[in-house]
Amino acid sequence: MKCRFCKNELSNVFIDLGNSPPSNSFLSLSQLNEPESYYPLKIFVCDKCFLVQIDEYKKATEIFDKNYAYFSSYSTSWLNHAKKYTELMISRFGLNNKSLVVEIASNDGYLLQYFKERNIPILGVEPTANTAKIAIDKGINTIIDFFGSRYAEENLKNKADLILGNNVLAHVPDINDFVKGIKIALKSTGVNTFEFPHLCKLIEKNQFDTIYHEHFSYLSLTSVKSIFEKQGLTIFDIEELPTHGGSLRIYTKHTEDYSKSISINVAKLLDYEEKIGVKKLIYYNNFQIKVDKIKMDFLQFLYTAKKENKKVIGYGAAAKGNTLLNYCGIKGTDLIEFVVDASPFKQGLFLPGSKIPIVDESQIFAYKPDFIVILPWNIKEEITKQLSYIREWGGKFVITIPDLLVY
Repeated sequence: MKCRFCKNELSNVFIDLGNSPPSNSFLSLSQLNEPESYYPLKIFVCDKCFLVQIDEYKKATEIFDKNYAYFSSYSTSWLNHAKKYTELMISRFGLNNKSLVVEIASNDGYLLQYFKERNIPILGVEPTANTAKIAIDKGINTIIDFFGSRYAEENLKNKADLILGNNVLAHVPDINDFVKGIKIALKSTGVNTFEFPHLCKLIEKNQFDTIYHEHFSYLSLTSVKSIFEKQGLTIFDIEELPTHGGSLRIYTKHTEDYSKSISINVAKLLDYEEKIGVKKLIYYNNFQIKVDKIKMDFLQFLYTAKKENKKVIGYGAAAKGNTLLNYCGIKGTDLIEFVVDASPFKQGLFLPGSKIPIVDESQIFAYKPDFIVILPWNIKEEITKQLSYIREWGGKFVITIPDLLVY
């Protein structure tokens, strides 16, 4: 495999999570007896540009298809985050009814709806037809397509005042062409923002479950800076966010745009990354050992609960949860009876690999579990507040990242 950015030959393994099915390939009842396709979850780090990445074992066009099961609007905290972002961008950059805001991977219109409420022209570019349909039904102007230099050249050349992408940069197999498209589509004084989980937080907090096939890259500011600079874009500001266990929001501009000064925040974070060793291979060692400990601790918890006749369920049919369950080798309902999810698009389906059924919240009352394993730990505050009623029968919550905690 060659590095998707610098084309260097890759040989340094960051972590090997074995083989698993794609994390969002949920199964219908009729598919339970059919064979599943498993792909390697083996992650490499480039010793030249230090981009952490996985090969495109399953094509993006197959992952992001009409059956894609992730809908952004089912998380209250994520909607609040989107609304605050909208208000910040309008205030900071003076967006108005003559501006054009383009969101790449706009999903079900969860964010663009707030720009629409302010009468700001919008366009969503979304490859998954089922989520795009929800947005279109809301009146969100959405095109069903993959974004890249081709799309930008044909449809958006020098048109966008703001281009945004939340949790999409990691999902792009051809990251050079993707960023080239940003360069083409952005107005001469336009701004682009991207949010993505910070690689350094992944390592620091043992967030190995954020590794799955649709995340092709795992990003530090150091690697992202090089990727954008190659296409003539400069990072002029950065924010550290609590979302997804610790994310970065970068602000970029055309390198030749001198109307925006570069914040000291950029140099500070680059210096921090260099100090902790992002540019040295030794920084990426020993992650496998920490991950294996999480696996052993979680399995020990489940086996002990089983011996004590305790009832265990999961909450949140999230991709990260599927990485955890499949790496732990959990199959069927022997250790986890079912998983509850708020999305009606997932209810009635089964988790890939483990084949645990997905049900609605009413099943919690009927089953009265002793433990609920929160799989999307990044929104654990939202979930524990929503499900606080399990305390009535002595129910407890469990998270596994960064360490096993029962509370």
